[in-house]
Amino acid sequence: MAQVQGMKHIPPVNRLRNGLPKVGIRPTIDGRREGIRESLEQQTMEMAQGAARLITENLTHPCGLPVECVIAESTIGGVAEATRCEEQFQREGVGLSLTVTPCWCYGSETMDMDPLRPKAVWGFNGTERPGAVYLAAVLAAHTQKGLPAFGIYGRDVQDPGDTTVPPDVKEKILRFVTAGLAVARMKGTSYLSFGSVSMGIAGSIVDETFFQDFLGMRNEYVDMSEFIRRLDQNIFDPEEFELAAAWVKDNCQEGPDNNRQDLKKTAGEKEQDWAVSIKMTMIARDLMVGNPRLAELGFPEEALGHNALASGFQGQRQWTDFMPSADFMETMLNTSFDWNGIRQPFIMATENDCMNGVAMLFGHLLTGTSQIFSDVRTYWSNDAIKRVTGKSLSGIGKNGIIHLINSGSTTMDGTGQQSRDGKPVMKQYWDITREEAAACLDATRFCAANREYFRGGGFSTTFLTLGNMPVTMSRVNLVKGLGPVLQIAEGHTVDLDKDIHTTLDKRTDPTWPTTWFAPRLTGTGAFSDVYSVMANWGANHGAITYGHIGADLITLASMLRIPVSMHNVPAKSIFRPSAWASFGMEPEGSDYRACALFGPRYS
Repeated sequence: MAQVQGMKHIPPVNRLRNGLPKVGIRPTIDGRREGIRESLEQQTMEMAQGAARLITENLTHPCGLPVECVIAESTIGGVAEATRCEEQFQREGVGLSLTVTPCWCYGSETMDMDPLRPKAVWGFNGTERPGAVYLAAVLAAHTQKGLPAFGIYGRDVQDPGDTTVPPDVKEKILRFVTAGLAVARMKGTSYLSFGSVSMGIAGSIVDETFFQDFLGMRNEYVDMSEFIRRLDQNIFDPEEFELAAAWVKDNCQEGPDNNRQDLKKTAGEKEQDWAVSIKMTMIARDLMVGNPRLAELGFPEEALGHNALASGFQGQRQWTDFMPSADFMETMLNTSFDWNGIRQPFIMATENDCMNGVAMLFGHLLTGTSQIFSDVRTYWSNDAIKRVTGKSLSGIGKNGIIHLINSGSTTMDGTGQQSRDGKPVMKQYWDITREEAAACLDATRFCAANREYFRGGGFSTTFLTLGNMPVTMSRVNLVKGLGPVLQIAEGHTVDLDKDIHTTLDKRTDPTWPTTWFAPRLTGTGAFSDVYSVMANWGANHGAITYGHIGADLITLASMLRIPVSMHNVPAKSIFRPSAWASFGMEPEGSDYRACALFGPRYS
């Protein structure tokens, strides 16, 4: 049993240099005085305050800190007040805006004109004042000026004194704000590339234009030799290393060594591999976000870090041919806890597949949870499984499954050992208990790395994900001449009969972490069957997020101007800027045309 009795929750902290983005609420009003404006002041401000309460009571930054709203100092009846509101938003770090109104207002005079800020407008559905008319007018202005905005309008008419936010309006506001915060959070941060291209994997060819133009992120690069320097020169906290080594010895259980006898390392060599693996984890974290302790040790430059919101480690083969693999490092950083306590997970992509790292980043920013990195390895039909095992699938896996298995690492949150209402889940770190962290550790083994793959040794993470968790697999791919596209597949993890799992798992590498996945089928296109999902997936990796978040990903992608090439999200859940309706009657084609015309958010 893992020894985590003293494990604590690390208090919420913003690890990066950038301030956390705030949500700006813009209460717009009919500017005509001597009766009209005066009669609307209270209702308009109450709408703004109600929207702010909805947001702050339901949303939290992934780091655990509360989301803050900034309400304009006065209602906005014209350009002078709009300008004053903009100055306030710039001063207070607003990253996205929600305009609210119960009435007619002067559209182009009151609208948010910031070209980089995600924006939405909520027009009150009431008969006394034409909030819907203003909504239509100002959205037309946004479209005409090339500043797309999301339109929010309740399905049912409300009375003028009704200050409640209808359920359909709540859903759209929260979806918009969640995605908008993700956009604003990425801006000005870094993707840190450890090394370069891994084994010719195209996703690890870092495309700076994509990061800068679409995400507003800068690219930072550190050669893997920097790890050697910091290992050789002891550029890490020695006290933390002693704490970590003791914690790992108590909590990280070694699994079987499946190597040939001539490739097995001695106990002393494995002990050294453990030490290097722990130090690598500390070094990578320090490179990403800095560590003030290093300045105290005489390394002020190294203490600063690279302000990295996400990273990727090349590993294969220049590193893994002679040094312990990065499997333990990647697992621990992506997991929601370590020897210091239960804390926000980091985002680190295996093999420096930055495009899958971006999908992981999207999932984390939208949910606050840890992300599973996997190879999209094998499609197993029911017939194929029956042929090799003599048994058939049933339940959610009856139409076939996809074997998601990464070559040696993924987050331990992916074991499914956290629970809610008796069901397996992946939680935000602040909700994870010590007992759940212990259960994740107990469900995981660290097996000696396959030295035919990883000549330098190390330890691969081994576990089987529990079934019946709703999950979303996603991936960003780059297409020459087109740019980035996003793929989405909602589905569930699957529990297999033990004999079926063992037989299938042994056909690959049983020392690697396995997740069995059944995508939800629609009967058409890429989701006509499970084989088609596998056949249409655009790369060898996928990012897996707890929950069905496809609709949130689609909203986020539209903000970034990334078209969605494949998804199984119900049409009623799709929420894009109102301008998209001007690009044709077929939703996915209009998405491509709108993204192409408006272009990357930061280009």
